[in-house]
Amino acid sequence: MSVEFSEQTHRNMIGRIPETTGRELSDWLRTVDDGPSLFRFEEKVSWLLGAHELSYGQAKAIIHEHDLRRAARKFG
Repeated sequence: MSVEFSEQTHRNMIGRIPETTGRELSDWLRTVDDGPSLFRFEEKVSWLLGAHELSYGQAKAIIHEHDLRRAARKFG
């Protein structure tokens, strides 16, 4: 199941990550970097859900942000 979020919804979710998870976004991005080498988006979301106590929306937002930043580094 994939739920699409608007860019504004994504930004709002990312902005609330520290408050709702107790960890800074940068910590979560490092966690994803240090995690297993998974390729598919949903595999990464499932891994983050299973390894940490997050909601599906939180995990999806973190993985989406991670992928956006990785793509920006490649093209930047």
